[in-house]
Amino acid sequence: MILRLTLGGVLALTTALPALAEMNFNRIAAFPVADNTPSGTDAARETSAEIISVTEDGMTLVYTDSPAGVIGLIDITDPAAPKGLGEVSVKGEPTSVTVLGGKAFVAVNTSESYANPSGRLDVVDLATKTEVASCDLGGQPDSIAKSKDGRFLAIAIENERDEELNDGALPQMPAGTLVKLPLKNGLPECAALQTIDVTGLSEIAGEDPEPEFVDINGKGEIALTLQENNAIVIVGADGKVAKAFSAGTATVEGIDTKKDGKLDFTGKIENIAREPDAVKWIDDDHIAIANEGDWKGGTRGWTIFAKDGTMVYDSGNSFERAVAAIGHFPDKRAGKKGVEPESVETGTFGGQKLIFIGSERGSVVGVYDGTDPAAPKLLQLLPSGIGPEGYVAIPERNLLVSANETDLGADGAARAHVMIYQRQEAPAAYPMLTSAGTDPLIGWGALSGLAADPEKAGILYTISDSFYSAEPRIFTIDTTQKPAKIVAALDVTRDGAPAQLTDLEGITPDGKGGFWLSTEGNTAKMVPHGLLHVDAKGKIKEQVGLPPELAAVETRFGFEGIAKDGDTLWMAVQREWKDDPKGMVKLVSYNTETKEWGAVHYPLEPKGAGWMGLSELTFHGDWAYVIERDNLIGDKAVVKRLYRVKRADLVAAPLGSELPVVAKEEVRDLIPDLKATGGYVVDKVEGFTIDSAGTGWVVTDNDGVDDSSGETLFFPVGTVE
Repeated sequence: MILRLTLGGVLALTTALPALAEMNFNRIAAFPVADNTPSGTDAARETSAEIISVTEDGMTLVYTDSPAGVIGLIDITDPAAPKGLGEVSVKGEPTSVTVLGGKAFVAVNTSESYANPSGRLDVVDLATKTEVASCDLGGQPDSIAKSKDGRFLAIAIENERDEELNDGALPQMPAGTLVKLPLKNGLPECAALQTIDVTGLSEIAGEDPEPEFVDINGKGEIALTLQENNAIVIVGADGKVAKAFSAGTATVEGIDTKKDGKLDFTGKIENIAREPDAVKWIDDDHIAIANEGDWKGGTRGWTIFAKDGTMVYDSGNSFERAVAAIGHFPDKRAGKKGVEPESVETGTFGGQKLIFIGSERGSVVGVYDGTDPAAPKLLQLLPSGIGPEGYVAIPERNLLVSANETDLGADGAARAHVMIYQRQEAPAAYPMLTSAGTDPLIGWGALSGLAADPEKAGILYTISDSFYSAEPRIFTIDTTQKPAKIVAALDVTRDGAPAQLTDLEGITPDGKGGFWLSTEGNTAKMVPHGLLHVDAKGKIKEQVGLPPELAAVETRFGFEGIAKDGDTLWMAVQREWKDDPKGMVKLVSYNTETKEWGAVHYPLEPKGAGWMGLSELTFHGDWAYVIERDNLIGDKAVVKRLYRVKRADLVAAPLGSELPVVAKEEVRDLIPDLKATGGYVVDKVEGFTIDSAGTGWVVTDNDGVDDSSGETLFFPVGTVE
């Protein structure tokens, strides 16, 4: 039986919106580049999409796939339904690509060692997928750019350093350089290649410049970053160095600077070199740089310079804090370079100059109004795949495209993707949850259990799991705002200090202003499986461990959801324990007054390629609702569903006895909801609850942005009747 949730709640939210007028980017497609591998190729082969370009008609994307040594082609005639057009081998490591006149100009690294760098420029006819020209570049290329008039290319020859040699310190010869290559009839004039010397221009290791990224403005002037040298070079249209200046340093406060299992935005970095990666011209007089950092630097933001070297804008802490407010801050990178802004793209959409700043570690791109280079305004943050590396704007079609390099493998994990966004007259679909505007800033992520306030419609509570075990917290969500907003955070404490090493997975109000929490333990590292009772201030009043009957058969996959029915707590065990029949998991009961334990069995869906288990439990009316899911991602995901069990059937049998098996009914397949933002299906649907007005809500776990896109999907499923 399929129980259909009414759409009243969803329609009410939709009709309450103002008349559409504001333009926003929304993701409309995600293309896994593994779909481009030729027939007969190992499906588990590592793939990647790094730097991306587009044909002049805006219909075909071309990206570099370094691990495979190929460029990939994607047909986006229908951008919402991209189609793979296959790959072309380039016999080396493609590092960058640009497209002109139906041809892909590919920078290819062929170096045998750091000390003996080499590389080529290959020209590939996209119609025939054949190489039609090739030039020796005299060194290892990184970035490539074409002039606006199509008359020449600029190529950054990095001759990159060996990070294992002398701790990566410079100098490490040979020095890098800049190549300017004329084009004639759409092909490079290899004999006319010009090598532009950029040594002696930087204060840091001037004898060993390491060019990173290159761009060309409408006047034919070239901007070049020397990342490790913390410098920027401007080359005139005549091919001569016109200006060279330091990217400078910055002191940034109000950021998280410690990898410590908690989010604390009170840290500070002082006099840190920007060490820019990408550079793009905003107009003919201003450039934007992404301050990723490399061996000594990284200021977690981005900067605008005039071409004479005058700094006109620096984002300070604003970009990183904006990323953190939507749950995308990567705590495991807090002690290094934070969100690592790496990419910059620009484009004029509907007469509005836009700047796109990509965060490699936060897996988002910031969309800025760059009309006034001295005062850019953040308009949106868009979700990307894992490890976004390159972007291309297609203003003529109102499109933005990201290339994401990280591939976590073919066994149900996230693959490398190309993602497509369309500028629409529509509300922004993402983020669905934010803490923007809270003071101090509330950092959050890795959300698990979800519970409703028993009296206040639209008010929910959620918790963070073991990723933030150094500071477990209960968050209050106001769903009446759009996007929904985290408005408060309550620390879970023991003896006045954070209750560390606690893996919170379930939450339910205790009816007295406090909460019961379920913990999924790991005996070797964490607080064991069990229950915590906290008061309204988050103080642990009571800790309940497993009885011997359960402790003897536990596995690490423990209590994932908790719900209260009178004096009885019910917990959903995620996966089979040692004494469970195959395909059966326990719903465990605990009476808070009599201290008695019991259980019933719940039948899981048949196991496919991954495992099957439960991740939530909540009561509403005559029913108990559970989330049942597999642990697969993308097209491999099969089961992400909401089921219900009759409340009257939850009659617990004593532990150790034969447990009754409850019957379940499917309520909703959540996969269409998980596809609604145009991305791939995430694996961890972790929380579900029904608020006091009857609206059901779902939340996903973003794993603390660790080997994850960082996306948290939080959405209503209508009125539950």
